Amino acid sequence: MTNERGDWRRKDRVIGYGRQTIEAVDREAVASVLKSDWLTQGPGVPEFEAALCHATGAEHAIALSSGTAALHLALLALDIGPGDRVVTSANTFLASATSALMCGAEAEFVDIDPRDGNLDVALLEQRLETGPPVAAVVAVYFAGAACDLAALLVLKQRFGFRLVIDACHALGGTTSLDGEARRVGELTGVDAVTLSFHPVKHVTTGEGGAILCADQKLAERTRRLREHGLCRGGADRPFADSSTTPPWFASASELGFNYRLNDLQAALGTSQLERLDSFVAARKRIAARYNAELVGCEKPAQSPGHAWHLYVVHVESESRDERMAWLREGGIGTQLHYYPVPLQPLFRDAPHADADPERTFAKAVAHARGAISLPIYPSLSDEDVERVIAAFADWAN
Repeated sequence: MTNERGDWRRKDRVIGYGRQTIEAVDREAVASVLKSDWLTQGPGVPEFEAALCHATGAEHAIALSSGTAALHLALLALDIGPGDRVVTSANTFLASATSALMCGAEAEFVDIDPRDGNLDVALLEQRLETGPPVAAVVAVYFAGAACDLAALLVLKQRFGFRLVIDACHALGGTTSLDGEARRVGELTGVDAVTLSFHPVKHVTTGEGGAILCADQKLAERTRRLREHGLCRGGADRPFADSSTTPPWFASASELGFNYRLNDLQAALGTSQLERLDSFVAARKRIAARYNAELVGCEKPAQSPGHAWHLYVVHVESESRDERMAWLREGGIGTQLHYYPVPLQPLFRDAPHADADPERTFAKAVAHARGAISLPIYPSLSDEDVERVIAAFADWAN
């Protein structure tokens, strides 16, 4: 089919739903590290962490090897462990839930608010009132849209759980709190915020992640945990007859991990952060065009602080897979975010799993049946945005 916008099919130019934006300045930043004395554990990571604090308003930033590592260490450093329950959204990436399992805790889920795909705070309140105690809540900023953080903080005060914001979609966005637009590092009352620097995110380090927090002790513990739990300069002595602690000695008092970022990745991230504002502005421009011109679909809810990591529309569930295949044949790649995590066999078949997860998480299931993530990233050309819009007009005709 074609329409007045012209033929949108181009098999010679296939576009995906997301991709990195790498420029000459990024390549030069990485090359400079290759010419230096340090490929890892040099000055690059502290510089990247300082840049993150500047970009987000955070007091502390701890750079890590992935967003999953950030979720894992955030919960671990908050003393989440065996016997604890961690609640997260049914509509998220696996790591928001598996990070609890990695701590030895149990993961639970709440259904979503279909308006923005985030966890339904009213359902969370019901769970807190009627179920066993919850040690932590991992609240996901799905697609870049903030949760109802004010309501979450009221529940945190009332029930005493730890609150981790999974902001892996939301770098560069803001949250309305106390009448102010707060960056992701300025969320007063939140215990920790996690970020991801996967290539499809707002800035990339290839693979990588970070924890943002205001608590110095939490930051210090997280830094130890990312490096095998090793601590330098403490009061421990290497041997029973040692009178001093030599500079070469590092003690390990708890199990840690190798979750370090290297200097090559950090240099790329620092370079990318300098363009964060322009990256987010480009995503907002694309979202604005989609909002104005897409037809034949239900568009996402709008919010002024949206970071637009994803642009997710909803179509009739009966034709969703057919439409995704049709778009792919014309050179437009799309994706689903997300298949409900409680339906995954890892959780569905667990000993205390919900007996009927498709019913319990009906809104997340409905979202998954009809959702399509469309291409949105800073280097997406105006011509390719027009192709997506034309394709939807064709389908509507």
